[in-house]
Amino acid sequence: MRRLGYLVIDMLVDHACELSQKSVTRAKDRATLSALFREPPPQDGQDIEAVIETAGEHIFSNVMHVDHPRFFAFAPSPSNFVSAMADALASGFNVFTGVALEGSAAAEIEVTVLDWLRQICGLPKPAGGVLVSGGSMANLTALATARRVALGDEWHHATLYSSDQTHSSVGRAVSILGFRSSQLRTIPSDEGFRIQLDSLRKAIHQDRSNGLRPFCVVANAGTINTGAVDPLRDIADICKDERMWFHADGAYGAASLLTDEGKEALRGLELVDSLSLDPHKWLFQPYDIGCVLVRDPRWLEETFRVLPEYLKEVLSWGEGVNFSDRSPELTRRFRGLKLWMSVKAFGLDAFRRAVATGLSNARFAEKQLRSNPVWEVLTPASLGVVAFRYHPVGRSDTDLNRINLAISQRCVAGGFAMVVTTELRNQTALRLCTINPRTSTEDISDTIRYLERAGASAS
Repeated sequence: MRRLGYLVIDMLVDHACELSQKSVTRAKDRATLSALFREPPPQDGQDIEAVIETAGEHIFSNVMHVDHPRFFAFAPSPSNFVSAMADALASGFNVFTGVALEGSAAAEIEVTVLDWLRQICGLPKPAGGVLVSGGSMANLTALATARRVALGDEWHHATLYSSDQTHSSVGRAVSILGFRSSQLRTIPSDEGFRIQLDSLRKAIHQDRSNGLRPFCVVANAGTINTGAVDPLRDIADICKDERMWFHADGAYGAASLLTDEGKEALRGLELVDSLSLDPHKWLFQPYDIGCVLVRDPRWLEETFRVLPEYLKEVLSWGEGVNFSDRSPELTRRFRGLKLWMSVKAFGLDAFRRAVATGLSNARFAEKQLRSNPVWEVLTPASLGVVAFRYHPVGRSDTDLNRINLAISQRCVAGGFAMVVTTELRNQTALRLCTINPRTSTEDISDTIRYLERAGASAS
């Protein structure tokens, strides 16, 4: 067991030390991988060192490194070694955190971590929540709670509202919860990709006049496309006046509250009824750890608590928190240990400095892009995201879309950096998400030069 452990640790240390020299995007086609891995289950055991060697040679060498300093796509997940070791401990002890009786100390650690997140986000006591797999499950959990608390069993004529920039997980959650697609109203965004308040008010009033029941607004606390933040205070006022639930999707942006810049951008987030956030993004945790916070944890328990006969004695034990009462999961891994250990080991100021670095790097990237007329900045740096496109003079939008898509495809194939496209107002845009604290200004400059060469080739 010790020999196996040292082999694994050596692999992880080598990965950390050699990461910046590795290809960001390395993948093999499905047929090649099938030829490597598809076989009948072996009936006899094999040498574990050979199995680990195979994993290193063929599995971990054929994945994108989302922790790489030049991984700028989607939302990077920088991770950290302390949290990786915490996950190894949680798995090694095989801790169950569904009910307090089976993991009393683990449950209390998660209560503590949730309260840390509550404080960071500015929510008042007694707000609390539950750790889930990620933003998608957090949004689903929050909207299920909103439906139960606000509507009970009468939700067939209810309506929800979100902008055209809202993450796709919200639409998926609405579908899973049994709402018709027509019950989710998509409100257009303004020139800054924030929800249009006048359009929101008009839609709510129109639905009320038609005998429908508006019950929830989903706001963006940092979109994945551009880092845009909806006017949270104004939305809170609308929800208060209309007696509606206020949910904010902060899966990407909420952690920026650690900085003064983030606090200014997210003013009003403390007024939400529910909030999703993802520590495996901007709090540098390994996958998976998402979170949903609500103003009153009893709302979660009203929504999810069940009491089967075989758990009655277990669930009534002591005064600990049974997290199986707060989400769809009964079986839960010990997600909170890694965040607890890393905050204890590094201190919150280290996280604050790391988040500030991500914000600063996005501004640096924007400055670099604006210094060269071949680039057009489509959205300025916002919460660590800047969107732009290669824009040589005299080319049509159709041609520009083709060129920028080709730049992205070259990135994916080449492996130097990972930059992909999104679509903004029918324009194919490139975007840099700079939240990895390992990312240097040199990484950003080198990547922009790489993209420029790719653009020139595609033109």
